[in-house]
Amino acid sequence: MGAGGTVGAGGTGAVVDRDSVPTAVVGVIERGNGSEDGVLADEELLRRFRSGGDESAFEALVHRYERELFSYLRRYLGNAEMAEDVFQATFLQVYLKKEGFEEGRRFRPWLYTIATNQAIDAQRRNRRHRMVSLDQRTGDDDVGALVEMLAGRDQTADERMAGEEAKEWVRSAVQDLPDALRSALVLVYHQGMKYREAADVLGIPVGTVKSRLHSALLKLNESWQAGGKSL
Repeated sequence: MGAGGTVGAGGTGAVVDRDSVPTAVVGVIERGNGSEDGVLADEELLRRFRSGGDESAFEALVHRYERELFSYLRRYLGNAEMAEDVFQATFLQVYLKKEGFEEGRRFRPWLYTIATNQAIDAQRRNRRHRMVSLDQRTGDDDVGALVEMLAGRDQTADERMAGEEAKEWVRSAVQDLPDALRSALVLVYHQGMKYREAADVLGIPVGTVKSRLHSALLKLNESWQAGGKSL
């Protein structure tokens, strides 16, 4: 957590005024401090927190999305510290905007919309964080699958020896995609969202999600071929 009235350690740009946020709520947003949540629906947990001030319900939401949302932000931003800041900023926004949550709407797309907007804002303030750190080894299975997709064929044992270099290339290339294309790729390919879910998060038609995903993969493939990559 940052000092003073903001959240955003390390100056990564995910800055949120927390003057109106109770200290107890700010403490809950620290990842890993939650207890196991029950089986209540996300929307019911938010309703209990919004209408009755049940902080345990808010804590359950933070804990429920701790790994999933942080994983999304880390892949989207390519920086774990930045993802941590944006994760915290996202749930502070959930607190601040809880009264604006529309009845009948699903919580998960709403949460991802907030997170994506926070990530975009943070990234615009911190272009120096655009490149993925090459010492990150998380998500190798997902990146490896993208490598195989771009290569267009199965790998032999010898060919896999060069796989780590290719994975690093893919991580970097994904970060170089325009924001709109990268968000579609990460939501659908890495997070496993259905087109409709991604459309709800991004606030665009399903057809646009498909088009952006196609464009993202096409750009990656073109860059792959232009770079003479061969597995």
